[in-house]
Amino acid sequence: MVVRVLLLLSLAGLAALISPAVPVLKQYGALPRTPERPINVLLAGVTPNYDEAAAVWPYPAKPENYTGLTDTIMLAQLRPGGKVELLSIPRDTWVEIPGSGFGKINASNPRGGPDTLVKSVQNLLGVRIDGYALLSLNALRDMTNASGGVSLNVPEVMKYDDNAGHLHVDLQPGMQHLSGDQVEGFLRFRHDNLGDIGRVARQQLYLQALQQRLRSPLNIWRLPGVVGALGRNTRSNLSRDTVAQALGALAGGPKVSAHTLPGNFGPGGTWTPDRSGIRELVASTFTDPADPRSRSVAIANIDAPDGAARALQAKLAANGYANVWIARLPRVSTPTTAVVGQAGAALNTLKSDLGYGQLRAAGGAPEADMTILLGQDTPAP
Repeated sequence: MVVRVLLLLSLAGLAALISPAVPVLKQYGALPRTPERPINVLLAGVTPNYDEAAAVWPYPAKPENYTGLTDTIMLAQLRPGGKVELLSIPRDTWVEIPGSGFGKINASNPRGGPDTLVKSVQNLLGVRIDGYALLSLNALRDMTNASGGVSLNVPEVMKYDDNAGHLHVDLQPGMQHLSGDQVEGFLRFRHDNLGDIGRVARQQLYLQALQQRLRSPLNIWRLPGVVGALGRNTRSNLSRDTVAQALGALAGGPKVSAHTLPGNFGPGGTWTPDRSGIRELVASTFTDPADPRSRSVAIANIDAPDGAARALQAKLAANGYANVWIARLPRVSTPTTAVVGQAGAALNTLKSDLGYGQLRAAGGAPEADMTILLGQDTPAP
C-alpha cells in the first residue's frame, strides 16, 4: 500500500513537472530526426502596442497580436551535430522592405507581417529561411524566471527610467545573477555610446548565459517550465517536421557561435549594411555547400523566349532559392540550356530542379556561384 502511494505521488509530481510543456508538445511534438541540411529559423522579439486611448498613464499594453516593431532580429542556423550559428541583425538596419520602400528592418513586421520580415531578411542575406518564431516582450522574462535566473557580467552602470515604455533599469557592473525583470532591462537598455549595436552584444551575452544555465544537469528539471514559457509567448509558422529536424540537430547539446551583421553607423541612427562583408560572412559561415538554395544563382536569357528568365526566377524563388537574379549576357544562338558552376552536389541539384540542360564548368556570370544560360530548349513562359 505504501509503495503504491509513493508511486502515485511520484507520478503526480512528474505530471506537475512536465505540465507547463504540454501545450507546446501537443502543437509541435515530434520525434527528433537528424536533418539532411542546416535548418534556418528567424527569431524576432516583438514590442507591444500600447493603448493610447486608455484613461490611465502610462498607457497599458494592448493584448499581444504580434504586429509590433521587432526589437530583436536573429537568424539561427542549426546544423547536424549540434552546431548553431547565430546572426544578430540590428533593428535599425536600413533595407528595402518588400512592397513598402526603404526603412529600418524592424518596420517590416508592422508594414507587412512576418512574411514580409522573412523576405526582408532573405533579401538582405541571400539565405533561405525555413520558418519564423515571433516572441512577445514577456518571452525572455518568463523563460529566465522559469530557468531560475541567469548569471552574466553586466558591462557598465545601466540606469534608466521610461514610464511610457514601461522600462526601468537599475544595474551595477560586474557578475550578477539576474531575474527575468532585470534581464528585460538589461536587453532593452539603449542609452550607451553603441546604441543598437550595444543591445545586440548584450543579447548574445544573455543567450550564452541561458545556454550555460540550461545545459547544467542540475537544471534539467527546469526545462519543461522554460519550454512552456516559450510556447505561451510565441507565434510561429514552424512545422512539426522542421521542429523534429531542429531537435535532431540539437540532440547532442548546442555549440553556439554568435555573429553580428557587418555594417557601419549611418545617418539618423541607422545601421548601413556592408554588402561585401555580408556576402563573405554568409559564404564562410551560413552557406551549405550541398544546397543550391543557399547559393547565389544568376539566370541569363541566351536564346530562349522573351520572359523566360523572369519566369524561371519566380519559379526558383517559390521553391526556396533565396538569392536569384537576372544577368545580362550576350545573346547568341544555342539550342541547349547550360547550368554553369563548380562541379558538385549543389550544381547537380540545381540541374535536377531545373529539369533540363547540360552541366558546364565555365562561362557563367562572374558574381554568381552558379549560372543558368537559357537556350532554345527552354519552355515558353
